[in-house]
Amino acid sequence: MDVDDAIGELERLLSTSRPVPLSSSIMVNRADVEAVLEGLRQGLPEELRQARWIIKERDDLVEQARSEAQQIVDDAREERDRMLSETEVVKAANREAERIVADAREEAKVLRLEAEDYVDSKLANFEIALHKTLKSVEKGRERLRGRLASDELTGEPESRDDQPQAGVYDHQLGEDSESQG
Repeated sequence: MDVDDAIGELERLLSTSRPVPLSSSIMVNRADVEAVLEGLRQGLPEELRQARWIIKERDDLVEQARSEAQQIVDDAREERDRMLSETEVVKAANREAERIVADAREEAKVLRLEAEDYVDSKLANFEIALHKTLKSVEKGRERLRGRLASDELTGEPESRDDQPQAGVYDHQLGEDSESQG
């Protein structure tokens, strides 16, 4: 399950969940949410691996461009040195060497910028996906906290059919008390 699918599934769970009477909270099946979160856990490492691969690919492209540029510069210097025998030949060689070096630098610059733009685009998409996932998880947790607070305020036990699976709130409260202690 990729990140976008998991976000969509969380949104579907939230939109199709039963409302809690007399509150703005909803009841969400714990197993369904845990399944979506597990899918996110499995999907994110793949996304991270892809991001690392993209960065490595960019670094390889930049290194290759530098290597090619250096080779072109070295070739230009050798050509210039070879042409030093005559004055006119030397002037022409210097001009050509400077042109080749400038072309090589421009080509290396273009390759580097293209590689950086490509990686930046991929990382921006990944960042957007992560932000969406984080917002969905935060919304879900806020809704669960709101439901817990609402249940505590009413002080009424829920009917057997409306009660969540054992440990839903205990688990959440246990995490909160552990983080405070």
